[in-house]
Amino acid sequence: MHHNPSFRKAKDQQNIKFVRKRSFGALTINGDNGPLISHIPFQLSEDGMYVEAHLVRSNPILSALRSGPLDAVIAVSGADGYISPDWYGLSNQVPTWNYVAVHLRGQLRVLPQEELHGILERLSVSMEVRLAPKPVWNMEKIPVGMVKKMMRMIVPIAFDVGVLEGTWKLGQNKPNAARLAAVDGVSVTDMGLETDTLAALMKCPPC
Repeated sequence: MHHNPSFRKAKDQQNIKFVRKRSFGALTINGDNGPLISHIPFQLSEDGMYVEAHLVRSNPILSALRSGPLDAVIAVSGADGYISPDWYGLSNQVPTWNYVAVHLRGQLRVLPQEELHGILERLSVSMEVRLAPKPVWNMEKIPVGMVKKMMRMIVPIAFDVGVLEGTWKLGQNKPNAARLAAVDGVSVTDMGLETDTLAALMKCPPC
């Protein structure tokens, strides 16, 4: 995460909206033998203070949680792309990479197993409603025996958010004309992820 104040001007609500829309990130803790990372879907509460998710029972993060709650980070990435210094139309520039990312820092804990069904149901519904007019898929479409077997293999977890940090590195530290010139470059390259989205964000970054 870049700590330049120019890239930290997004309001909390904008960061929360981004994370809730993305609903996927890298959960990280410090394990006994080094960092442990799992890429997981999750659901963030509307106020940005609480995450619910699940992990497969064999995940080493769950083993680490046997002794109790642990400090953790969920890193959520968005659009990103390479920026050539030639695009700015300025001298003495260097290459860089623009991106959007939000980090959630807080405490990770295991939830009672009986909460798992509700967590799975809420997560799937939150995804399915975005696919309208397709009818919403729900867990009732799976045979009961299969549901029970699946649920024995996964464990519900909660993450209490203490700090939410967003970096929207979109060229705000450059003159407007230079930043907009770089937009044209980003728009015709595929050196990154969702470069069309990145270009649109660079046109009107948080301020």
